[in-house]
Amino acid sequence: MPRAALSEFEVERFRDSLCSLATRLFAEHGYEGVTMRALAAGLGCSPMTPYRYFENKDEIFTAVRRASFDRFADALVTAKSSAVDHMDRLRALCLGYVRFALEEPHAYRIMFQLDPPPGGAPPDEVELRAWLVMLGAAEEAVSAGRLSGDSNVLAHLYWSSVHGLVALHLAGKLVLGQDLEELIEAFMERELRGG
Repeated sequence: MPRAALSEFEVERFRDSLCSLATRLFAEHGYEGVTMRALAAGLGCSPMTPYRYFENKDEIFTAVRRASFDRFADALVTAKSSAVDHMDRLRALCLGYVRFALEEPHAYRIMFQLDPPPGGAPPDEVELRAWLVMLGAAEEAVSAGRLSGDSNVLAHLYWSSVHGLVALHLAGKLVLGQDLEELIEAFMERELRGG
């Protein structure tokens, strides 16, 4: 008897389950450490089942990475929209960045610590959307006279400073008497005073 066709909901639910498991496994074992067989075993299905939903591991990794960047950008958009003042928007973005990394460390690792598969596509609009939120906030602050300097340079400095602190925290390397929250607060007090 032929197998009944899955509904769109069932297909989407399986894809979501597969991507959720893949996010954890890629973050824990790296790209090379994950196999289609391991994904199938984690889902309790036959080794060939994932191939019905994704062509190969590269396609799964790309889907997981894009979804992570999309959630990250959504988190930054939400953070930015919570503040009216230009400097408060930059503060909210820095805190939104930290919050996302702490709430979704596996996604964060896949986005920023794992290289895409060889021959992968260059960053696209999904990957760049979060950066454009930060850049836009810096441009607005410069245009309003709240910051001075090149907004592109300022956005890079804010992004890389917060990223560095978060990456050190997630790697367990902030062990010299300061915690992430204290350092983020000190960074924002020093760099985002406005003026």
